[in-house]
Amino acid sequence: MKTLLLKKDEVRRLIGMTEVIGAVEEAYRAFSSDQVEQPDYIGMHLPSPRGEIDFKLGYYKVNEVISMKASSGGFINNPTAHGVPSGMGTILLFDARSCALICVMDGSLIIGLRTGAAGAVSVKALARKNARTIASIGTGNQARMQIRAINEIMKIEEIHAWDSTPDTLSRYKTDIESEFDIPVIVANSKKEAVEQADILITTTRGTGSLVEADWVKPGTHIVAIGTDQRGKQELDPELFRNAKIIVDSISQCTEKGETWHPLNRNIIAKNDIHGEIGEVLLGRKAGRESDDEITIFDSTGMAIQDNTTASKIYQNAIANNVGTFFQFFEQ
Repeated sequence: MKTLLLKKDEVRRLIGMTEVIGAVEEAYRAFSSDQVEQPDYIGMHLPSPRGEIDFKLGYYKVNEVISMKASSGGFINNPTAHGVPSGMGTILLFDARSCALICVMDGSLIIGLRTGAAGAVSVKALARKNARTIASIGTGNQARMQIRAINEIMKIEEIHAWDSTPDTLSRYKTDIESEFDIPVIVANSKKEAVEQADILITTTRGTGSLVEADWVKPGTHIVAIGTDQRGKQELDPELFRNAKIIVDSISQCTEKGETWHPLNRNIIAKNDIHGEIGEVLLGRKAGRESDDEITIFDSTGMAIQDNTTASKIYQNAIANNVGTFFQFFEQ
């Protein structure tokens, strides 16, 4: 048995956003159908000025693939000091029948693609059908990925954007208007952006409440992406008091996600969480039930999303003879 190596440019050629959205939907359904074994992920913060590295491991019983992803971010000195990006990702795929390593692939694109797709899946399931206006709090790479994915499943008429870094915000406006021909309105404040939202996306590395509860209008769907570790926060915990709360994983979101904050403050109890997105997709739990509901999708990111997405890329690589095989194991 040989192991396939897939570099970043090869990964880019092997999958599109529509396929990723399908892979993420499959992941959520599988997770809520007891088809997944997924240990708690490990996150390590390294001494400043370095950032963090996360490890996520998952086994999908249907495709018999075990995936392990290492992803790092916040290493601001990497480009100058080490000649590598400030954030990187690597995915290993193992054949669960033998535990042989079948693929090593660059994971940096997958992280962005599958997280963007997660937001789109939640919009499809939970946003109002007449939603047209997006507010983006944070305008980095993941904010762009959210637009790329959501643009696949609905018509976006305009985006109201805010970022703490004016240069990042300016580049976002230029890039989105150029790529999608969607007008981007630069907001003077977070409040001004949020008040316009049919769909609110938060993609910051925030450590405090960025979005206040009284800014959010009835009927808004919130895609909370930035909080995936204890200590991060983007939303006012009061927002959860009267919202329909949907999570990717109850165990993860109550320990490390945005949902931890209102639980910690006793604003909600664990049984106030409506359910997991997989349960909604399977029809076991209701999605949006009125145009006035505020819905929150708390996404911490799961190993099974990496598994289904990377497995699809691997299958496409084999089918199209892309990548380089190397002999890793010898009897």
